[in-house]
Amino acid sequence: MILSDKRIMTEIEEGTIIIEPFDRACLGTNSYDVHLGKYLATYRDRVLDAKKHNEIYHFEIQEGGFVLQPNTLYLGVTLEYTETHKHVPFLEGKSSTGRLGIDIHATAGKGDVGFCNTWTLEISVAQPVRIYAGMPIGQLIYFDVEGDIETLYNTKGNAKYNKKTVRPVESMMWKNTF
Repeated sequence: MILSDKRIMTEIEEGTIIIEPFDRACLGTNSYDVHLGKYLATYRDRVLDAKKHNEIYHFEIQEGGFVLQPNTLYLGVTLEYTETHKHVPFLEGKSSTGRLGIDIHATAGKGDVGFCNTWTLEISVAQPVRIYAGMPIGQLIYFDVEGDIETLYNTKGNAKYNKKTVRPVESMMWKNTF
């Protein structure tokens, strides 16, 4: 079941959902709008290797914006830091973002209960488009969880994305055994 605006506010008041910075105007009927942070990243190598630590190059979006190009994967980050201690958060693109041809995630739209961080975005575009730090980029939707949680994400010893950051984080696939 998706949480309503009133239920999201109740969970924020109870501390089971944390959004920083929080702006009541960003709360929709059943979602919360998040914004693009000021940092982007691209991979240093054009060919990526799933078994290798593929390094990224971080850069800051300037005041005049930055033009994203097709055929390049950009890693972005949300301005908002979030914590979710009782619900499953999903990050989806806003329709206005999609109508500009911007996809904000390839596969990683779901967070785990216990996820405490900014969200790294996997941004791709259909055609060149100028973006700006602080622009609305997506929306968080929260789902109730059925049953008890054994291990929250932020308490897992092998969780790869627990380090608090304001910059996009590269793939940690290389830490897996396969």
